[in-house]
Amino acid sequence: MDKMSYREQVQQAQARQAQLDAFNWRFGLPALSAQWVTLRELRDSDAPALFAMLTTAEAAEFGSPLPRTLEGFRSFIRKVQEERLAGNGFCFAVVPDGYEDAMGFFQVRQLEPGFASAQWGFALSPCWGTAVFQGAARAVAEFVFGVVGVHHLEARSIAANVRGNAALRKMGSTEETHDDWRQVKVVWGPEFH
Repeated sequence: MDKMSYREQVQQAQARQAQLDAFNWRFGLPALSAQWVTLRELRDSDAPALFAMLTTAEAAEFGSPLPRTLEGFRSFIRKVQEERLAGNGFCFAVVPDGYEDAMGFFQVRQLEPGFASAQWGFALSPCWGTAVFQGAARAVAEFVFGVVGVHHLEARSIAANVRGNAALRKMGSTEETHDDWRQVKVVWGPEFH
């Protein structure tokens, strides 16, 4: 057997560590930084801010049904933490610079075992029309493709959500409109812009 040089041993150890790091998200999400925003694990203390921000009529107009009570948001946070531990999905809190609490979140769920494909959704208020969404979305997408190893990421959005769909298109997504469920399936891979 050939003897490996010290440099080769270090490179091999780094490669093994990189493989292990890809699965560490199950035990706790890293903090991600982007322009004007930090993304971090949701915590119970975020429930009051999420309840205040995401239960307005404007925030609920186009999104998936969100909890309607403070306890509902606390339960949602516990559930996404359980899903992360199980390896089925994860959820990043969106904390704009200058704030302590989350103003929204990005949730990612696997569509098939092993996370080859995933679906994400987001709820973000009052940051519409700002660069916060773009920065946060890019940071989450880089994590999804680079760390988790997803090859195909999709979002389902109501066709009438012009603002949300435009934001996803701006990132380089492509659309498939399905009239029977009046939603837009937005799909892209690791080559996102």
